[in-house]
Amino acid sequence: MSNSQLAKGYKRTEVGLIPEDWEVICIGDFCTCFSGGTPNTSNAAYYGGAIPWITSSDLNQTRILEVNGRITEEGLTHSSAKIVKPQTLLLALYGATAGISAITEIRAAINQAILAIQPMQDNPEYLSQYLQLRKDYFIKTYTQGGQPNFSGEIVKAFIIPLPPTKAEQEAIADALSDTDALIESLKQLITKKRQLKQGAMQELLTGKRRLPGFSGAWDMKTFAEICWFQEGPGVRNTQFTSSGIKLLNGTNIFQGVLNLDTTNRFISQKEAFGSYSHFLADAGDIVIASSGITVEKFHDKVAFVRNKDLPFCLNTSTIRFKPLENILQSNYLFQFLRSNKFKHMIGGQATGSAQLNFGPSHVAKVTISLPPLSEQTAIAAILSDIDTEITALETKLSKTRQIKQGMMHELLTGRIRLI
Repeated sequence: MSNSQLAKGYKRTEVGLIPEDWEVICIGDFCTCFSGGTPNTSNAAYYGGAIPWITSSDLNQTRILEVNGRITEEGLTHSSAKIVKPQTLLLALYGATAGISAITEIRAAINQAILAIQPMQDNPEYLSQYLQLRKDYFIKTYTQGGQPNFSGEIVKAFIIPLPPTKAEQEAIADALSDTDALIESLKQLITKKRQLKQGAMQELLTGKRRLPGFSGAWDMKTFAEICWFQEGPGVRNTQFTSSGIKLLNGTNIFQGVLNLDTTNRFISQKEAFGSYSHFLADAGDIVIASSGITVEKFHDKVAFVRNKDLPFCLNTSTIRFKPLENILQSNYLFQFLRSNKFKHMIGGQATGSAQLNFGPSHVAKVTISLPPLSEQTAIAAILSDIDTEITALETKLSKTRQIKQGMMHELLTGRIRLI
């Protein structure tokens, strides 16, 4: 695009097209930047004091209101840890959290993996939003040896587009912060709903709380008595094909939904409908991942098989279930597989330290409390209604995040002016 083709009132810069009255400026030209340090970890006298101590893992919070780490005044004095005041922008410099930023609302000490950034105007919100927008670009630019690696000098050299007045900067920051607040409120509501769901499961799936109109004793059964289950075969890499019948892996199950649209693992139709035909899934089966997940996240790895998912074949580290219809209702089984009780029973048997690794022999030993089928149906319906509410909130959260991204691109480049 030639200069004559530029939109009126805009100019070309190192960061793209911006309004003519905006400037491009290095972070170091209008901010004070410094990093911290870690007290000697072998000296217990340096830890457990009254000073909050922020590490890079704490930056996953958009706003830092509280942290678990604490150091003492002695630990602060005898280390390079630095104190930051409230309303300081913090940026993770390296490792898995590199590029993540947050604003601390508390006075705290920081370690060497964090850079404190203090704008001279004492309002870090605009800069915080811009760092979020450009996070992926900065990480891609400064990744070495597989890991992004920033330093204070690198960050101070970052260039950003800056509106001409503090009022415009604050208007942009306020609009984006309001969206952040909505995102945070949705996340908290989802967490609360999930806790409510687990509480309801704990009561309803054990009979501690009975629904109106139901009474009588429940039966205690093992899984081997109430459903058929089967683990997938160990399909070898040499059997994989570029097309044919899809193979199910644990990664295809996410947040209770089965998704094989992006799979790149197939076996031939000849094998699938031949020697592997007894591993072909049916609509109505319940499938789970049985390896490579943590106990805490297992509830995400349970899903119903739908007609639109077929055909596909089980693969290693996946198990499917078919409940005995005269004993066990499918939705009741689905909810039980996602419950903390099932997690703890499997977690107590399964091998693997950080991640689970279990099979049919472990599943067979799991016990389940069974009311009559009509009560199972009623319990499952209540829990499914909560799932529907959570899904709706998650959809709203996803859409709000997309809206936020669009707003950032428009407002932080001056395509839309608020003043």
